[in-house]
Amino acid sequence: MNWTTALPSFLITLREGFEAALVVGIVLACLAKADRPDLKRWVYLGLLAGLLASLLLGLLLGNALGTLSAAQFYYAPALRLLLEALLCAIAVGLLSWMLIWMTQQSRSLKSEVEQGIQQAIRAGSDRAVFGIVFAAVLREGFETVIFLLTQGQRGWLPSLGAIAGLSGAGLLGWAIFRGSIRLNLRRFFQVMGVLLLVITGGLLLTALRKLDGGLGLLNQLSQGRWGLCQSAASCVLGPQLWDLQAVLPDRQFPGLFLKLIAGYSDRLFLIPAIAYIIFWIGVGGLYFRSLRSPQPTKTPAPQES
Repeated sequence: MNWTTALPSFLITLREGFEAALVVGIVLACLAKADRPDLKRWVYLGLLAGLLASLLLGLLLGNALGTLSAAQFYYAPALRLLLEALLCAIAVGLLSWMLIWMTQQSRSLKSEVEQGIQQAIRAGSDRAVFGIVFAAVLREGFETVIFLLTQGQRGWLPSLGAIAGLSGAGLLGWAIFRGSIRLNLRRFFQVMGVLLLVITGGLLLTALRKLDGGLGLLNQLSQGRWGLCQSAASCVLGPQLWDLQAVLPDRQFPGLFLKLIAGYSDRLFLIPAIAYIIFWIGVGGLYFRSLRSPQPTKTPAPQES
């Protein structure tokens, strides 16, 4: 049993779940400080609604993939690969954007949430409290669902990793706001951010390989009538740069571990190599530049009973 397949899902859900848990904890702390325990139920309703909406999205997209797998349509296998490539590309975009956005917004996240809750309390708006929590949970849940769908073909272990990550995020958030532990949030998100960059870069390589595989299969099924592939080796990957199948195969450890975490392939082609370098220069550069500005390291105040 290869437990390394659960690691990417665990890391993603731990980080995304913890971000949502921070927002929920900040809202609960604000309500406790304002002596408005009657509004807490709207926090839990927003949390539940966000989770259910994320689950519904996952079921709809997962059903689409399952339908293509079971379909007897002639081009269904190729279309499934292309849909998986699209999901990987969406996941890359979402994770990259949220990584940079969250890093830039983390300095003002607590104050913005507190300001929104205070305005909701003054206006007597239960829906505003619900909406703040719902939006935060749905945002993180949407990213997580898209990522997990890219891991679906690896069996049930990614799902187990996701459950462990979400459980850990919830316990970590609860412990911080109860004052049981203190955590340097800046350092936590910095470390998780670098890991997320590695995983997202790997997803980019996976998206390109799936796109190439889908186009290759489509070209094969159409008997080359559409002229999708100009080369027998690849359709969109370009010329091969190396072949390490005899040295570090990606179907055996440690190559398999590198493949699951960073998208390693024992056969590297030109276009994925260029895309990977551009990703680290562009997204990685923006991320590391966003870390230069000083950020507060204090953990949120403990929730009052």
